[in-house]
Amino acid sequence: MIHGVSLFANVGIAETYIQNHGIKIAVANELLKNRAEFHAQMHKKCKMVQGDITNEEVFSEVLSEAKKAKCDFLIATPPCQGMSLAGKMQEDDPRNSLIKYVIKLAQELEPSNILIENVPKVLNTYLVHNKEKIKITDFIKQSLEPLGYIINPVVVDAADYKTPQSRKRAIFLISKIKEWTLPPKEPKITVREVIEHLPPLESGESSNIAFHKAKTHNERHISFLKHTPTGKTALHNKVHYPKKADGTRIKGYDTTYKRIEWDKPAPTITMANGSVSSQNNVHPGRLLADGTYSDARVLTLKEIFILTGLPDDWTPPEWASENLVRQVIGEGVPPRLIDSLLSTMPR
Repeated sequence: MIHGVSLFANVGIAETYIQNHGIKIAVANELLKNRAEFHAQMHKKCKMVQGDITNEEVFSEVLSEAKKAKCDFLIATPPCQGMSLAGKMQEDDPRNSLIKYVIKLAQELEPSNILIENVPKVLNTYLVHNKEKIKITDFIKQSLEPLGYIINPVVVDAADYKTPQSRKRAIFLISKIKEWTLPPKEPKITVREVIEHLPPLESGESSNIAFHKAKTHNERHISFLKHTPTGKTALHNKVHYPKKADGTRIKGYDTTYKRIEWDKPAPTITMANGSVSSQNNVHPGRLLADGTYSDARVLTLKEIFILTGLPDDWTPPEWASENLVRQVIGEGVPPRLIDSLLSTMPR
């Protein structure tokens, strides 16, 4: 069994299938206390070091624990808000420099294999190093190639790797053994294939399936979503369009107030997946006899778990609120993508 360390671990979603590849995450670090506690409950045999990795004491503890466990694998998913299209994309965002601590730990541990995940924009983003701007990709290469690492930066879509969700990510596949290459792409999985069997639900309704419970929406949202066809946004409805309480028509992007499609992978599930006014969050719906559409609501937690590629028995802690669970799923890395990438990890 190879022992590994996980940085910016969130609640450990990326680690879900990691043991399938003979890897045990022995040490993890997460900044936020509630996520660290979530991770600790989901991965009970892992040593969680909660705190800011830029703090010298926290970094030293992570390094010490990783050395003690003889970690020979490193996975890191540093925050991407400074580079994300959903963020402000500021090159001087301090979060862009968190990659430095990943590289610092790699230099200290020198694990055989390293996997770093981020948004595609990371490949063209700069950080400040020694008072000079340098591309993050070049910084990684200059820091690790002298140690004998072969670095393969790639952009992948989770939908090509056993995940019924389109989510493009930049991955640095890094190995001291040989070049770490991508596995072959697999046929895409559609929304219909994985969630059509779940019973329809309207706002506030429950089912006898764990986590398949509809959020409660206001009547205005329900009224215009009922008249919104599969794959369309309510903004384009001629009569039943989004309105403010005073009747003023709401304007927005075509990805808002939008039903997803049945016969494609789901769009990227974001942190705001509980809001009908955010991006591509509404159930596809089923055409009813009266010409309206069922399921005038956002996706349930169960539907989101499935579309993220989590196993059927994945169960968050009882104390975790629905909003927290929705947020950590939106931040998480689809675990089947990591599962596929590890299938070609050099040994």
